[in-house]
Amino acid sequence: MTGERKVTITAIAREAGVSVPTVSRVVNGRSDVAPETRAKVEELLRQYGYRRRTHAPGDRAALLDLVFNHLDSPWAVEIIRGVEEVAHASGVGTVVSAIHDRAGAARQWMTNLRARASDGVILVTSALEPVLHKELHRLGVPIVVVDPAGAPALSAPTIGATNWAGGLAATEHLLELGHRRIGFIAGPPRLLCSRARLDGYRAALESAGLAPEEELTVPGDFYHEGGFTGCGRLMDLADPPTAIFAASDQMAMGAIEALRQRGLRVPQDVSVVGFDDLPEMRWSAPPLTTVRQPLAEMGKVAARTVLRQARGEEIDSPRLELATELVVRASTAPPPAAA
Repeated sequence: MTGERKVTITAIAREAGVSVPTVSRVVNGRSDVAPETRAKVEELLRQYGYRRRTHAPGDRAALLDLVFNHLDSPWAVEIIRGVEEVAHASGVGTVVSAIHDRAGAARQWMTNLRARASDGVILVTSALEPVLHKELHRLGVPIVVVDPAGAPALSAPTIGATNWAGGLAATEHLLELGHRRIGFIAGPPRLLCSRARLDGYRAALESAGLAPEEELTVPGDFYHEGGFTGCGRLMDLADPPTAIFAASDQMAMGAIEALRQRGLRVPQDVSVVGFDDLPEMRWSAPPLTTVRQPLAEMGKVAARTVLRQARGEEIDSPRLELATELVVRASTAPPPAAA
């Protein structure tokens, strides 16, 4: 077998010493294959970069893979909504997967990807191992990374948001209202977006002549529980903050619940700002002041970019950052002393 693109199921079967139907069952993800045989065939499929379906240059892609770490957040739903809108309009199907930070799940996804011969991959995950990164390159599948955790391991276009500017705008809003002790509930430090939002918060304080205080920054996880716990730590300080900036809307909701359980009102006693502007935030009690991250638009741009790559077209830029926007609602007000 010479050349990754010319390999056939017949050639794989001959080298594996099995029948063509057996190889076909492995390619199509069937379970009625002995584990030893499946492993042998999958290794040959990997070795020769077999893809079930190919397109001539200029053909439009027919299937996109959209891969997340987790699917337990409205944040993911907004990305999916944007990708699906563009894919549907282009006559392209979408396969959504979650890796769950497990190596086995990532490898299974790669096996499935080879079997269905996806024409493009949108990664919203940092869980793929380096060996799987190399395999994606070997397969020659166009790739786009959304909201990368850091410098992408793949030489692929990336789509993100202006997280630093969003962190700056949220903190400046609270400063303009008169707050001087502003707590920050951070996201996971391994993520580039988390670090950028924290840096924007610190930059706004420094521009106002305030030195960032270590005790006013507490760790979080982007989920409700992290906001609830982080808010508790801030309010237990001897001199608690009069405002809290949470690095995600879900953490902001957790913080508001923690304040409610302490008998504190938002925004009369403590102001709260989030980040993302998930659709339900305008219906929260009170409606949440937050930084709008264009999640659905990020999904749309990612889908358009990977489709252009699949068609052999040039892309606009290897790194795009879509603008964030502060949305002021009812969860922020001047601090009690300044009211």
